Amino acid sequence: MTIGLVTPDSSHEFYGYLARAIENVAFDAGYTTLLGNAMENLDRETSYVRTLIDRQVDGLIVAPVPGSTVVSAELARETIPFVILDRGSDDEHAVQVTVDNEGGAYAATEHLLGHGRKRVACIAGPEIAHTIHARVSGWRRCLADHGVDPGAMWLTYGDFRLENGYHAATRILASDEPPDAIFATSDEQALGAIRAAVDRGIRVPEALAVMGFDGIHRGPYSVPSLSTVQQPLEKLAEEAFGRLKSRIDGGSAAEVAPRVFATELVLRESCGCPGDP
Repeated sequence: MTIGLVTPDSSHEFYGYLARAIENVAFDAGYTTLLGNAMENLDRETSYVRTLIDRQVDGLIVAPVPGSTVVSAELARETIPFVILDRGSDDEHAVQVTVDNEGGAYAATEHLLGHGRKRVACIAGPEIAHTIHARVSGWRRCLADHGVDPGAMWLTYGDFRLENGYHAATRILASDEPPDAIFATSDEQALGAIRAAVDRGIRVPEALAVMGFDGIHRGPYSVPSLSTVQQPLEKLAEEAFGRLKSRIDGGSAAEVAPRVFATELVLRESCGCPGDP
């Protein structure tokens, strides 16, 4: 009656709340959750997976770090049930639970364009991450569909943290033709971008509109309040644990098809919409 959960970095607010949601769902079903925090490190992720398997947990939920081969290298040769959560995997046999990352990014970019913005930059997470590839693809496709050349827009890759958003936005906003909008692939990056704009005397959203992605709890309380692409945390947690429990109980008879949840635009002040907590 124990499961293992390995996340990329539980100090990232999104993963912290996602881990808590999974723990709550598992607890209600009578399961204890053991958490491993990979800290976006491949070796550390592999070590946690091996350790949890050695501890004979009944199943594993893994949100892989970018570039992870943990599914094929470790889990594929084990009989332990597992589910890949949030970040995708190239393993077609893995049970995956995620969101429509490309569709969410497309909707966010389209909303910024709908506010009359002409130069929409993208501050992205790690280039090798499946989720980031999808979100950048959504941003690119939306720009192209609206007659804007994505290749002429600013695109920078880094990690998901506040600091990366701040430093990336500082560089972008110092250019000769700075953007009038930024789509960030995480809310923490977006909050960092807002701070960079404030430090340069650029008003948000008057001179720069900002949209994030995730729907972290701090978003409504930033100044201005953060517009974002909301991920359904509770649904992700319930589906991931439910899929894992089915595999624990039913083995190969359990459903394998990926589950992809829709995202939702939450519109607040940072994009130019009225908003409140």
